[in-house]
Amino acid sequence: MRMHNADDDCGIAQAAVVTGDWWNVLVLREIARGHVRFDALAAELGLSRKVLTERLGKLVARGVLRRSLYQRRPVRYEYLLTDSGLALLPLLVAMQDWGDRWVLGDGSVTATAAEDSAEHARMHALTGSRLPAELELPAGDGTMRDAVAPDAAATVLFTYPATGIPWEEPLPGAAGCTLENRLFRGAWPAFRDAGVAVHGVSTQLPHEQAAFAQDEALPFPLLSDTRLRLAAALRLPTFHSAGQLRLKRAVLVLDRRRTVRHVLFPVADIPHAVEEARRLATALAAEGG
Repeated sequence: MRMHNADDDCGIAQAAVVTGDWWNVLVLREIARGHVRFDALAAELGLSRKVLTERLGKLVARGVLRRSLYQRRPVRYEYLLTDSGLALLPLLVAMQDWGDRWVLGDGSVTATAAEDSAEHARMHALTGSRLPAELELPAGDGTMRDAVAPDAAATVLFTYPATGIPWEEPLPGAAGCTLENRLFRGAWPAFRDAGVAVHGVSTQLPHEQAAFAQDEALPFPLLSDTRLRLAAALRLPTFHSAGQLRLKRAVLVLDRRRTVRHVLFPVADIPHAVEEARRLATALAAEGG
């Protein structure tokens, strides 16, 4: 990429050198989704082997990706995000948020989605997909936890905007986060007895979630996606409010193999969604996950 001398000290220009290429951005999107092997990337992107090899080589050279050997004969590598690459995930999610709102939407801010929207189609296409391995998020107790409970027959993963903040009015779909957590708390004995884990996820800071969990005596962990690793991995719908990027409300039911089995989105009727999550997860656990 040819640059003007005045761009030498411009962070935007320098970032564009790495991410400005269409295919570079999509390669990073797919690796964030867990497609880390060459053949999987080629299949998802429809790229020729020559072009993909070139793009991967440039991203490795820029320090955004690193190669990890997983097979010696023949030699095969996985392409993994470095710390530099992980730091690009908020940029990818922000691009998606902008595209959902201004290109695929009408420009309005909403915490929900219409059933004929691109967000609705993208979320329900998650059924049958697998969450990347070892995707850990910080919990309020200071530990890192896998988004999918490794010892549970099934995991209910519910995303919500935030608790304890004044919402902009009118903002459809934003309110109700405290109610949702309380309803999952009320249903917890049934989840526990069925061997089902429940994880709540928002983009709030861990200490904010910890204070809320303590006040509400929540028996399940709240996980913080401040670095947007989960949002990027699943291409979760987002919106901006109170100066931050928030996750829209959704409920996913995953089996012990990390496969998304059921998607509830958009969530307009919170009590119904919690009960439906209990029914679906309990049935999945009874099947053996």
